[in-house]
Amino acid sequence: MPKGYLAFVLHAHLPYVRHPEYAFSLEEKWLFEALTETYLPLLAVLEKLHEENIDFRLTLSLSPTLAAMWQDGYLQEKYRGYLEKLLKLADQEVARTDGDTNFAPLAQNYRNRLRDAHQLFFHTCRGDLAGHFRALAATGKVELITCAATHAYLPLLWTQPEAVYAQLAIAVEQHTLLFGKAPTGIWLPECAFEYGLDEILRELGLHYFFLDTHGILFAKPRPAFGVYSPLLTPAGVAAFGRDPESGKQVWSKTEGYPGDFDYRDFYRDIGFDLPLEYIGPYIHPDGIRLHTGFKYYRITGKTDHKEPYNPDRARQRAAEHAANFMFNRERQVEHLAGALGRPPVVVAPYDAELFGHWWYEGPDWLYQLFRKIDRDQQVFRPITPSEYLNLGLPLQEAEPSSSSWGDKGYHEVWLNQSNDWLYRHLHQAAEQMIRAAADFPAATGVQLQALNQLGRELLLAQASDWPFMMTGGAMVQYARQRAEDHLVCFQRLHEQLRSQRITPEYLHRLQEKNNLFPDLDYRLFTPQALTNKVAVALAGS
Repeated sequence: MPKGYLAFVLHAHLPYVRHPEYAFSLEEKWLFEALTETYLPLLAVLEKLHEENIDFRLTLSLSPTLAAMWQDGYLQEKYRGYLEKLLKLADQEVARTDGDTNFAPLAQNYRNRLRDAHQLFFHTCRGDLAGHFRALAATGKVELITCAATHAYLPLLWTQPEAVYAQLAIAVEQHTLLFGKAPTGIWLPECAFEYGLDEILRELGLHYFFLDTHGILFAKPRPAFGVYSPLLTPAGVAAFGRDPESGKQVWSKTEGYPGDFDYRDFYRDIGFDLPLEYIGPYIHPDGIRLHTGFKYYRITGKTDHKEPYNPDRARQRAAEHAANFMFNRERQVEHLAGALGRPPVVVAPYDAELFGHWWYEGPDWLYQLFRKIDRDQQVFRPITPSEYLNLGLPLQEAEPSSSSWGDKGYHEVWLNQSNDWLYRHLHQAAEQMIRAAADFPAATGVQLQALNQLGRELLLAQASDWPFMMTGGAMVQYARQRAEDHLVCFQRLHEQLRSQRITPEYLHRLQEKNNLFPDLDYRLFTPQALTNKVAVALAGS
């Protein structure tokens, strides 16, 4: 028997960024970059581990918006054009760097990676990336879980529990439809928890969720085992807490592995380095310089001087860092097992996009880590949260603290002077949605379509990405415009619904543009969707 367990968790999410109105969309480029650099490499690594019979475990949270974009035919064709354009650039780069002992092999490697991405997505997967992750889940080595429908920051929508319920119920429905099995767990957006949320999770059949460290440590009563054993909430749902030690080794800007000087420098890109007349066709149509993914330098140090990137040296460092992470978990588990008198679970959650996009070597590090864990040690075993709960270990009952994993640990990132204006509009729209759903309980025809589209517009306006971007100062205008556009569309359609003057052409335009969750049922927003037991519990909280 192992002395303890490691629960490695990745959260994959992007906001819904579908823009058929533009030939070029910077926001769609986010999705295409993440597909090429994170999601496809991650799938390849997990399938390789399975083929090699490595006994690994990974919990993967897939947000409903991300999974919907994976399956969207319009975005798939846009992605095909994106890859084909980069492959032309790759051919040019191979020719340009020919004979350069430092850069020619890198250019050839980038061309090979782009070809591999094209082959994997369009031929091996045939556009069904979700299906391949579903097949991995069937092996028992990968556990797929969900998130809120549009990654809404739930504690700040708590004034209307019906809207929170709809966010979570739609997520469970969409996950079940896409992956053929109801999720057992959930990644609450931004790990944000508020008292009473667990009642809705229990009602929807979810068995566990994740919190940042202080969400567990400040629970009532204080937990005897810290974050190394899940809590059982008053509603009977398990809350797993993030281990700060393993998080620091990967996340820390100053001490984390991704900052190693031998790793590839993310910011040094030919989109900024090469002459505009050469790189112009591959950046923004207006001549705005952008990342292309062709990066030839390593981090080198803390100055602007950069040395050429050496992939062999970087792979060696990834293997060394994987061994270091494993060694630290061995010592940590041995210490905790002795101190706690029971097998601890070390929960290591990360944003999936760190692996490959921001940290180029991340997927290879993950591959090396699971190989080493399987072959080189006997102290701990990788495990999914469901497997850990099935061990039958007694869990301490406690009420987790209101918390998030954002800066300062609570709600400030998503509610501050840069974005506080948004919430009165979200709350008003949610109230209008709830009343409309209740007033039209058996809608049909165009009225039914309008109510379902109302739900989509509200869900899209509620995404936590918009207030987050407003706080961060990046893409503020886009974030504000997206939130405002969905709210304006909601209000206009709501007025048409109430006046019984729905304009079919306007409704059709919204359905074409914002076609998220085509089988959405507006009745999930009704007060009746919340059971009496949940409603009473929420009123008490």
